Amino acid sequence: SELALMYNDESVLENHHLAVAFKLLQNPDCDILSNLNNKQRQTFRKMVIDMVLATDMSKHMSLLADLKTMVESKKVAGSGVLFLDNYNDRIQVLQNMVHCSDLSNPTSPWRFTASGWIGSWRSFFRQGDRERSAGIEISPMCDRDNATIEKSQVGFIDYIVHPLWETWADLVYPDSQYILETLEENRNWYSSMIPSSPRILT
Repeated sequence: SELALMYNDESVLENHHLAVAFKLLQNPDCDILSNLNNKQRQTFRKMVIDMVLATDMSKHMSLLADLKTMVESKKVAGSGVLFLDNYNDRIQVLQNMVHCSDLSNPTSPWRFTASGWIGSWRSFFRQGDRERSAGIEISPMCDRDNATIEKSQVGFIDYIVHPLWETWADLVYPDSQYILETLEENRNWYSSMIPSSPRILT
């Protein structure tokens, strides 16, 4: 695609969103940073870039590994207090906070979020259709001919969402425990629907 060429196949959508956002900020009517000095603006820009690029799912495993390391360091310290004394620690927490938000749909009661995950699966399947048409390997969970929605949702929770939120809950314990409970309820509901799962997306 044109965007992939522009950004050399690296975090294409994330880079594009950042470029558009910062271009908008150049408009005086949209400049929410007008009261910041140059150094503050540079710091803000760096933080936003670091956070948005971290939402690329190709960064998920490395983000999770770093978060687990931070949790272990907190446990070793024994104080239960998280010290964020430098930029790297602070941005790591912010990156994971945004990443958790990005993957928060399965943590809300399913009756409130069904339309959201149906929309997500439609998007996945459209991506798979484009990959099939281009003759390239279809990405995981994007093949509409082989995916069962509820089964895929269980796998998504088990392998992506739960490990992230479980680690985040350890970091901010006890503040996110109720989120894990809702996530488990949703996982069980999706699992119970697998035997009779219809192909509802076209």
